[in-house]
Amino acid sequence: MHVTTRHFRLGSGLVLLTYISLHLINHALGIWSLELAEAGLTWSMRLWQSVPGTFLLYGAAALHFALALRTIHERRHWRLPATEWVRLWAGFGFPLLLIDHAVGTRLAASFYDFAPSYAKIVHSLFEGGRQGWQIALLAPGWLHGCLGVWLTLRRFEIARRAKPILIGVVALIPVLSATGFIAMNRSIVSANPSTTISAPDPKAAAQRASLDAWRRGLTAGYLAVIVAAFASGQLRHRLNRQFPAAR
Repeated sequence: MHVTTRHFRLGSGLVLLTYISLHLINHALGIWSLELAEAGLTWSMRLWQSVPGTFLLYGAAALHFALALRTIHERRHWRLPATEWVRLWAGFGFPLLLIDHAVGTRLAASFYDFAPSYAKIVHSLFEGGRQGWQIALLAPGWLHGCLGVWLTLRRFEIARRAKPILIGVVALIPVLSATGFIAMNRSIVSANPSTTISAPDPKAAAQRASLDAWRRGLTAGYLAVIVAAFASGQLRHRLNRQFPAAR
């Protein structure tokens, strides 16, 4: 079989969709208990922080992003159907989650020996007012991945017949994830009410400020690369129209 860009895009996208799916399912486990969610997080960390898992996840993210930049650079017009606009918005929203993940786990572990757990992460997000941001970041990647899989499966009759069920699953899993996320914070507060009124730790605050600076810097760089790809592509097409002989 001849391997094409489409195969690379689909393969890397499936890896990223698997990561997002496990993330959502881990959150949803919080509906039943914080302990169950912690067990899921431990298993997930063993998978994605292993050498093969790290290579697979970040390699897939880099490849998928590079292919997306190539698409932006080469696109001649932007008269797209609504579905394609949704896919673009959702696809470019997912790396924001991956940046947050890399800073909050890898960099925090490397710089400050931070051991991630839901008891720490969830309550920290609620204290900082970032719980909505965390939940919202999962939705674009999930939607983008599901749309990409659907565009591949829709040519099969069995997939078209199962479309209503698939739509239900796509809508239900993020709702369960958000519910579990909120339930975990309630469990944490109920188990230790003093966490809501404890004085901030200056050292922890300094570490959080440092990690937030990393997040802002990486996010700004990410957005700058997207803008550069779009601008360079538009410039290239304009020059090609003005100087067709130079092509």
